[in-house]
Amino acid sequence: MATHAKKATKASASSSFTAAERAAMREAAAERKAAAKGAEAEAAVLAKIAQMNDSDRIIAEGLHALVKKMNAGLTCKTWYGMPAYQRNEKTIFFFQDAGKFNTRYATLGFSDSAQLDDGAMWPAAFALTKWTPAVAKRVRELIERALG
Repeated sequence: MATHAKKATKASASSSFTAAERAAMREAAAERKAAAKGAEAEAAVLAKIAQMNDSDRIIAEGLHALVKKMNAGLTCKTWYGMPAYQRNEKTIFFFQDAGKFNTRYATLGFSDSAQLDDGAMWPAAFALTKWTPAVAKRVRELIERALG
């Protein structure tokens, strides 16, 4: 009886997540295993970017190039299957392509380690539809602020 109850609980928990969410959790588990084995993080990020559709890939490539050019002590990794950038092993921001969860636009998201605080409320995610010089400038400003 207890075994049946455990199976029922497990089934109901897994059905509460979408297929995309379950895939992201599997990717996170694989990322932890790869990190433990010392896998090359940037190669994994570049592979994820290469798999994106054209419009998302252009944005992700622009973001990645900007981060490299900034030389701000950031390293990259995949985080739930998304390109993410960290400092001192704390994720500061990530790029979620629109194709990941079939959304209308890509997202540049900031974690609670980002120093974007502004009073009692502030944005922690930004919609991205294209990579332009103006967008690159604004993203650079956000990253610099997030890093403190």
